[in-house]
Order: sequence, then structure tokens, then C-alpha cells
Amino acid sequence: MPNNKLDQRKIIHIDMDAFFASVEQRDCPDLRGKPVAVGSAEGRGVVAAASYEARVFGVRSAMPSVTAARLCKDLIFVRARFDAYRAVSQQIHEIFSEFTPLIEPLSLDEAYLDVTEDLKGIGSATLIAQQIRDLIFERTQLTASAGVSYNKFLAKIASDLNKPNGLATILPDQAEGFLENLPVREFHGIGKATAQKMYDMNIYKGVDLKALSLTDMVARFGKTGYYYYHVVRGVDDRKVNPNRIRKSVSVEETFSENKKSIGELREVLSELVERLMVRVKKAEVSGYTVILKIKYEDFEIISRRVTAKQLVKTKEEVMFLAERILAQIKLRKSVRLIGIGMSNLQDEGEGEDAEQPQFDF
Repeated sequence: MPNNKLDQRKIIHIDMDAFFASVEQRDCPDLRGKPVAVGSAEGRGVVAAASYEARVFGVRSAMPSVTAARLCKDLIFVRARFDAYRAVSQQIHEIFSEFTPLIEPLSLDEAYLDVTEDLKGIGSATLIAQQIRDLIFERTQLTASAGVSYNKFLAKIASDLNKPNGLATILPDQAEGFLENLPVREFHGIGKATAQKMYDMNIYKGVDLKALSLTDMVARFGKTGYYYYHVVRGVDDRKVNPNRIRKSVSVEETFSENKKSIGELREVLSELVERLMVRVKKAEVSGYTVILKIKYEDFEIISRRVTAKQLVKTKEEVMFLAERILAQIKLRKSVRLIGIGMSNLQDEGEGEDAEQPQFDF
């Protein structure tokens, strides 16, 4: 159960609805009501965002464009315009700042707000969330979904409950019952692979997860077990941090059939880098360090990294460094997963004065 001090906090999670695709539909009326994918349809392109009309067909962000086109024959591809998305994001964040200075941006289209003491003296976080959504639509003609609760974990889950263009509130006295009935796949931080692992343990809902002791949680899920143990009980002490520094951005691919050669891994690298760059641009960061992760068939994990003197900003630069790392690896077993990431991050627009090591393997 939440403790008395922290359950007095009022946290809002705002998530724009199909943000990139919605901006494109707003700016080009001919696209409205049609299945739209932001991204490149050429080569190994990936979907950066999909309109709700496209999602009906199973099209999702980070999906290879060729797969998306196969799922939806009438899919319209539109090239990403990150300058336009940033401009709209700035409008949205200006709206946030009218209500609170405690804003933690997660990306161009998503943020946490702490409105425990709101600037307008409204008092109700639910009313504030509704006013924010109304202002966003009035000033940008775009819709946003909002979740309201006493901590970040629950606010994040709540924002997904009535998407798109929805609002949901989880009150402190509702949290226990809500979490016990929530499917584990819908817990923020539990992905498909972890959910499947839980299913194999006969863990399907929060009540099943809650039955495990902290010792069992850690034994089965490692360090993440501490996180699961607390959030399933409605406990999340993280503050909304306006100065939050993202530590890394990454993507990965688990293979349906293990790969046995560097050549096979190189074939999927380009698509992974495409997906990584979408996330990097969405988070408005650049980085100095590129990281390559490999998980072998026996679940042994290795990672290698290279750090450049200058910020790595383009797909070509990331690809060059990733291939350089891959060339240094000698496979000892077949591979079930490969991941690519960027760390040592810096917000876009910041200077590059800090001295960086040239390469660090």
C-alpha cells in the first residue's frame, strides 16, 4: 500500500496521441482519416510512428517498413519532419509551464508533471489534466491522453487506459485493487519477453506477482525484482525531475532463429540503427558512445562500446562505429539477441566543449 506522505503527491503523465503521424495529418488534410506511417518505405526503413488508422492493421512504431506495407496495402508513408515535431513540442511544454515548474520531459511527446502545488491554485490534478488537454487541442489541434495518480508508475499506466484522447485517474484507495487485477503485460517496464517468462511461472496478473516475496522476486528477476516488488504494491518514490538526464537510448532484436555468423548480424544492424535514431531524435539527444550488445544462445551477454571525440549525430556515424565494434567480435556461440545503443548523452543544442576520449573499447 502507498504510504501516507507519498500518496499526497499529485502526478500527471501526458502522452500525445500518435504524435508524429497526427502532426502530419494536421498539416496535410488529405492524410486525415487515412492510414499513415512516418518513416521511409525504402530499403531497411522502419516506422517511426503510425496513425490510429494504420494501427488497426497492426502497424506499429519500430516495425520494418516492408512489414508495415504488407500489413496495410493502403499505407501512406511520410518522411519524418523532426523540426516540425520539435516546434509543436515546444508549444505543449509552454502549456505545461503555465501549471507547474516541475516538468520532466521523457521525449518530444511525453512528460511527467508534479502538480501537488499548482501555479493556478486549482487543487485537483484531474481538473488540471483536463485543462491541459483542452489547451493542447485549442493551440495545436492535436489530442493528448493523460493519466493522474499519486506516483509516476500509476500515472503512466493511467494515461494508457483511455487512449486516444482520454483521461484516467487512479486514486490512492483504488491502487491496490487496480494493480492486483492488472495483467502483468500492462505493467510499465514489463516487455514481451519478461511477460512470457512470468506466464511460464503462472504469473498472469498483479495479484500473482504480489504473491512472491522480495527474496523470490530478486531470485527470479535479478535487480529488477526490487522494482516489481514495490510497484505491484503501488509504491514508487521517484520524484518528477525537471533536470533528469537520460543515461542511454537503445533498441534490440531477439531472433526467432539464432544467428551463427557476423555476416548475419550485420544484415540486421542497419534496421536496428534506423530504430535507434528514431528514439534518439525523439528524445532530442546526441551521444558520444555507441554500444553493441550480444546475447548468446545460453543467455550469456557481452557488450562492447566505442566513444568518439565528437557527438555522434547521424545514422551513418552510428553505423560506422557499430560495424567497427562488430568486426572486433569473434562469435563463440550462436546469438539469440543483438542490441545497439547510445550513451554519454547530451541534449541537442548544448555545446561540445567537454573533451571526450577518442575511442574506448
